[in-house]
Amino acid sequence: MAKRVPVKTALVGLLVAPGAMAQQDPAQTPAPAPATPSTENQPAAPAAAPATMQTVTVTGSRPSEDFQVTRGSINRLGAANLMDVPQSVVVINRALMQSQGVTRLEDAVRNAPGVTIGSAEGGAIGTNININGFSARTDIYLDGMRDRGQYYRDVFALEQVEVLMGPSSMLFGRGSTGGVINQVTKKPFLKQATELSAQATTNGLVRTTADVNTPFQETNAARVSAMFQAGKASTVDQTNMLDFGLAPTVKLGIGTPTEVTLGAYLMHRKDQVNYGVPNLNGYPLNAPRNTAWGFNDDYTEQDVVTLQSLIEHKFAPNLNLRNQTEFVWVNTAVRETSGGFVGTLGSNGGFVAAPRGPNNIPYSAAPLGNLWIRQFSRDRNINDITVENQTEVLAKFDTGSVGHTLLMGIDLNYESYTNKQSSRTGTCNGIALPAGSVGCTPAGYTVGANTPGNVASVPGNYASSQAWGAGFYFNDTVQLLPEVKLVGGLRWDYYAASIGNSINSANTAGSTAVPFQYQPDSFLSVRAGIIYEPTPAQSYYVSYSTSFNPSLEQLTSTTGGSYLPPENNKGVEAGVKYELLNANLSLNAAVFSIVKNNARTANPDGTYSPTGNVQVTGGRVGFSGRITPEWQVFGGYAHLNGVILQGLSYQNGIGNTTGKVPLNTPTDSANLWTTYTFKETWEIGGGFFYVGQRYANNTNTVVVPAYTRFDLTAAYKQPTYDVRLNVYNLFNSIYYDGVIASDGGRAVMGAGTTGMITLNYRL
Repeated sequence: MAKRVPVKTALVGLLVAPGAMAQQDPAQTPAPAPATPSTENQPAAPAAAPATMQTVTVTGSRPSEDFQVTRGSINRLGAANLMDVPQSVVVINRALMQSQGVTRLEDAVRNAPGVTIGSAEGGAIGTNININGFSARTDIYLDGMRDRGQYYRDVFALEQVEVLMGPSSMLFGRGSTGGVINQVTKKPFLKQATELSAQATTNGLVRTTADVNTPFQETNAARVSAMFQAGKASTVDQTNMLDFGLAPTVKLGIGTPTEVTLGAYLMHRKDQVNYGVPNLNGYPLNAPRNTAWGFNDDYTEQDVVTLQSLIEHKFAPNLNLRNQTEFVWVNTAVRETSGGFVGTLGSNGGFVAAPRGPNNIPYSAAPLGNLWIRQFSRDRNINDITVENQTEVLAKFDTGSVGHTLLMGIDLNYESYTNKQSSRTGTCNGIALPAGSVGCTPAGYTVGANTPGNVASVPGNYASSQAWGAGFYFNDTVQLLPEVKLVGGLRWDYYAASIGNSINSANTAGSTAVPFQYQPDSFLSVRAGIIYEPTPAQSYYVSYSTSFNPSLEQLTSTTGGSYLPPENNKGVEAGVKYELLNANLSLNAAVFSIVKNNARTANPDGTYSPTGNVQVTGGRVGFSGRITPEWQVFGGYAHLNGVILQGLSYQNGIGNTTGKVPLNTPTDSANLWTTYTFKETWEIGGGFFYVGQRYANNTNTVVVPAYTRFDLTAAYKQPTYDVRLNVYNLFNSIYYDGVIASDGGRAVMGAGTTGMITLNYRL
């Protein structure tokens, strides 16, 4: 008869398994073995008794996956074990995302304190994220390759999301002032597995996903992830979605010296994007939560094609070569209308914008029922293309008693960008409006009309640009003593970009619009750190790193024709990392300082000068893992002290940013997510996200209030299926999700109380 072992005993066995096993794909992870009693001081077994393997049957439901991750996927860090990385790294894995019901990248990175969300804006459509007070729009990566396209990112094809804090140009090239976000895609493995999912929300959004892994022959496998969703995304009006995606991947030679991975990420979206709330009296307009001021036929349509190949060859156990190539094409076609400005109606029925008083302080306007919104068109068609190739060699060797893990690489890339803008100009009650303003609408409710038929679309600027880049880098992790490691690296980058704008193709004298500009830049980035590990469960480190931002990094510029040197950034960090409770609970803490020099500041005539300086200092703590076999936790806290050390002072102080707090940089932010499993079947949990007060512009004239959002979850789990309920914004709190500086400062209203039911089925 098979010997049965209690599930709790099996769970304990799983928890004390090696950390590497915890990082395997859940479908690959073998069933945990029961804990074996110690044989120390026990009499030896008789020599004649051969060792035998007993059959073990584990009863009960499938245990919850761990939120804890102890190993990263970024090869160029030089260390897979996060204890050996002298920077803060937050990893949000699939188990945590499924527990929270995450579908968007923005919702995943909320779990990293110090990360804040931006919103759609005229020059930056798609996922906009700030890290440590600095924009990270072009610092998003897919499997370690730059993913700079302007599109909204889904998580259906992701295994985990990694947030690396601090300047990191030595590792990634240009950018990364506050840090980087790396999306890790699902990879094929040698076991048949299928997982199907269906979701529905109280807002009317339905979503289905599929994840199918199929091995073929002895060392090959294919995996396909798919997604479809349709319906209303939020309690806010005009947020309908119709999206689908497909991510096929094949991996050849698994477990052999040469592994080849070929993958694609294909997605089509046609959404109505929430462009947020305009400001009045220094705060977001106090309109009902569901109000939107666009038109029913507004849309943001996106097509994404990503193709990747990865070849990894192991010459010897300690000598690896990898070559990775990526092609990304993103097309974004937008016809959206936002609430741009608040005002009242004049005696003739025309729109009158709310005036501003001395020092840019708005006046007290009429009650909401008497206020109107001037609608602004945000129309464009964008094409983004990125082609990148990286070749890296990783070698481990000794020089005497000193061990080395040496990484050397070459990074070559090409990027192009076009943006064909257009605008719609209409009237307010028959009175002409400024160019780009479509119409006017009451501020207190959603009208729900289509775009007026007599409002034509007029072509505007056509921007085109391209860039070439090359980076050469090496990083060495030196095992100086058993307890001491040194990390050091250098990277030299060359980046040349050219841009053109049709709005001043004749290069008219006195115009600050740039008809054409070419700018080459080069920069040497450094990384250095020392790690002290008295035991495998303790790590203490100090690190220094730099990064740079070329002025044409985002391949956009319409003003200021002079050469601007790259912004250069320096970061210092000191931290500790611990593994407790038999390595089942990870704790980390760090203090840091990031300084940006040569920051670009706007002049009164619309040009820019490299005269700014910005500093963010702060600290963070984080934790993830199991306190008991049944109780999981994940969370953290960040304190940011951001200040613009040197900005620009206009006449009479209007526009002065010196001494101000950088936009979208809350002093405090925190999050907690916890779950508890009863009787190996029932799970309950929840948590909160707290974001402190922020400003919607660098002049700090628009305040976005602090908020705390509470969420709950409950699940019923069986070996082949589980049913989960998520409730978001339990107390229906009014809060603002994203922040953007356009139109003087806008904020995106967060959704009200929303329920979601999820059915996962595994074959």
